[in-house]
Amino acid sequence: SEHEQALEFHEQSLAIAKEIGYRQGEANSLNNLGNTYSSLSEHEQALEFHEQSLAIAKEIGYRQGEANSLNNLGNTYSSLSEYEQALEFHEQSLAIVKEIGYRQGEANSLNNLGNTYSSLSEYEQALEFHEQSLAIRREIGDRPQEACSLNNLGNVYSSWAKYEQAKDFYEQSLAIAKEVGARQIEALSLNNLGDVYGRLAEYEQAKDFHEQSLAIAREVGARQVEALSLNNLGDVYSSLAEYERAIGFHEQSLAIRREIGDRAGEASSLTSLGSAYGNLAEYERSIDLVQQSLAIAKEIGDRQGEASSLGSLGNAYGNLAEYERAMNLVQQSLDIFREIGVRSGEACSLCNLGFTYSNLVEYEQAIDLIQQSLVLAREIGSPQLEALSLANLGAAIKNSGNFTEAEPYLYESIKLYETIRAKISLHNDDWRVSIFETQTDPYISLQQVLIAQNKPQQALLISEQGRAQALINLLLSKQSLIPQLPNLKEIQNIAQEQNATLVEYSVIFNRELYIWVIPPNGEIQFRSVNLPQDISLQQLVKVSREQIGIRGRSNNNATPQTNDATNHLQQLHQLLIAPIADLLPENEEERIIFIPHRELFLVPFAALQDKNKAYLIEKHTILTAPSIQSLSLTRQHRERVKNLPGEALVVGNPTMPKFKNLSPLPGAETEAKKIAQMLDTEPLIGAEATETTIVQKLPKAKIIHLATHGLLDDISGVGSPGAIALAPFGKDDGFLTSREIMEEYGLTNTTPLQAELVVLSACDTGRGEIKGEGVVGLSRSLIAAGVPSLVVSLWKVPDHATQELMVEFYTNLYRKKLDKAQALRQAMLTMINGGENPDPLDWAAFTIIGEAE
Repeated sequence: SEHEQALEFHEQSLAIAKEIGYRQGEANSLNNLGNTYSSLSEHEQALEFHEQSLAIAKEIGYRQGEANSLNNLGNTYSSLSEYEQALEFHEQSLAIVKEIGYRQGEANSLNNLGNTYSSLSEYEQALEFHEQSLAIRREIGDRPQEACSLNNLGNVYSSWAKYEQAKDFYEQSLAIAKEVGARQIEALSLNNLGDVYGRLAEYEQAKDFHEQSLAIAREVGARQVEALSLNNLGDVYSSLAEYERAIGFHEQSLAIRREIGDRAGEASSLTSLGSAYGNLAEYERSIDLVQQSLAIAKEIGDRQGEASSLGSLGNAYGNLAEYERAMNLVQQSLDIFREIGVRSGEACSLCNLGFTYSNLVEYEQAIDLIQQSLVLAREIGSPQLEALSLANLGAAIKNSGNFTEAEPYLYESIKLYETIRAKISLHNDDWRVSIFETQTDPYISLQQVLIAQNKPQQALLISEQGRAQALINLLLSKQSLIPQLPNLKEIQNIAQEQNATLVEYSVIFNRELYIWVIPPNGEIQFRSVNLPQDISLQQLVKVSREQIGIRGRSNNNATPQTNDATNHLQQLHQLLIAPIADLLPENEEERIIFIPHRELFLVPFAALQDKNKAYLIEKHTILTAPSIQSLSLTRQHRERVKNLPGEALVVGNPTMPKFKNLSPLPGAETEAKKIAQMLDTEPLIGAEATETTIVQKLPKAKIIHLATHGLLDDISGVGSPGAIALAPFGKDDGFLTSREIMEEYGLTNTTPLQAELVVLSACDTGRGEIKGEGVVGLSRSLIAAGVPSLVVSLWKVPDHATQELMVEFYTNLYRKKLDKAQALRQAMLTMINGGENPDPLDWAAFTIIGEAE
């Protein structure tokens, strides 16, 4: 590495100085060797060289050299977190430079004293020294060092959680660095600004500053700053719960730090990487990385790094339910953070320790620790940690059985999380969705607390508030409306307006299922069900789908097959429908709109069977929606497009893109031709059905019917799952992705589609990634794009069966003039009672999202 090369040069220089008896040169070379070993985090070695240098300087009366050696000794002790020792050396150095009138050295010593007091959390002292240092640097006209002093003043205010002042100093430092062309100081100032915005949970600004810092560091070859910026970008993406992106940045940072021999940096990158893998539930890998980090931190005497590693290791063992081990590690981490005065680390450790005690059912201990964490989080101005502490405190108090006391903490946590999300601009929809994944717990805990106090209506409002919020905010902002929290009157109006019975589910920590039923008369009923403990709900949904014959995404030829004697469709009916059966409409033509939650989005409601093996679709007319609130928006979409002109766009069996070996779909071609005839249009088939042509026609189409392959994959590699296969042409790859639809028609400042109905007669188009926000995939993008009614599928349906169902659906819709929900129901009933494909595999996959009429 560069440092090893430096060592060689300094050793040669030392040898020459000794040979010619040049004592001053010998002292300087020893000092330089010490500094290089410090950069390699080999502090013991460094101390030895600085001490030798000091001895020679004293012996020959070389006062400036003596001051330099004392200063370097102070810096080395600081790196070892031995701050009292460090202060002594810096004070001795300061005395000498004052005595010999060496102003630049005086500014340096004052600066180092300021840094050391800051490390001891003695911020007023630290400011005093930095201000004196700044005054001298201004007086002697040392502009780059003036920028450094301003940066260090910013660091003191940042550590002190006085972020506005910190920003002010960093901005002054940045201005001077730009003016005098000090590129590395410019990069550091940008990096520090990014750090402040990150602490304030303003992640977009943080990312922008770190990216600017990174660009400069690369341009001027400042490898250490480059590694720092990469690491900090990784931390920003981790805060947004974009862990794969975070890992990419941390790996780049780690490689550079290893290459340049920055041991403390290497330990920090390993801890960050370990945490990111832990968040992806890859605990073994996480533990391995953090143990490497811990070993390095101990070896080089990096106390803060050691504390961070111990904390991360504790979290990993906590996730593996090894609570005693976790507690021991987090306690060690807490002790070190307290000892070296790192308050942010102390607050995190207290919160994690409290959470661990909570898992050990020791609530009193837990509550006490989390309360301490909350106080500190507020003192250091960390909104993220404050919200987490409030959520954990509310949960611990709830678990101890004190529901009324828990309630305000949970409300406060939710409010703070919503403030953090609101700081992310609407065009960064992906981030609003991903960060919400880390914020769902208080919404669930609060529902439990409200139900325990017999407040089911308030619990319904929280259930609504905790789903599809990013989508709703996006749709409201397009109408220039300020997002409002749902209220009961609005929910009752929606049930009446839809003329439907709304059924909202909420999965409560895999223990219970809450169900609210709101008929058109607006009378809200609540039921709760204990979930089976011998099988998770996720697993039960999976085996039910397998029983129908759904084989995940890879197997095209799904076939009904199972050796399992239990009828899982009846089991699901027992959980989801039986408890509310008496509240559902008796007239089979009256609509029910199911609002699923989590894994329930994968449930084929139409195929659930009662005790007599009757399918739910035989008794009821069924639709689904992402949330109750979203229904008022799909209703507005319907009003907007109702009288707009437009024609039908029908696509069938396009020439498939080369990717993924997609087979041709002859049935889809027949289907498209029959439907196009009914809709009085020409279908786009084969090579004509290019992505380019279809994207041109989408904005004007009144009805859009796409009969082709649907993919669940994240084609674009940007966390945006779901794509429709079309014919590739020119620069278009043939995949119309959920992200492209969102960016073209969904985000703010885009023009919505005019279609009143979109039918994705393809496999898996109703699926996507299931997150707290709901299903993130094609259906969500199309609702955002202003489509009031969607028909999508929950699995790969055999080609011939889809054709039969779709032709029936359109016949019912256009010839028999039924509404969309009735049209789909009658098509399903036709298939059950005498069609060629009576198996649920063939008819139950499709669901209508949004408006029936």
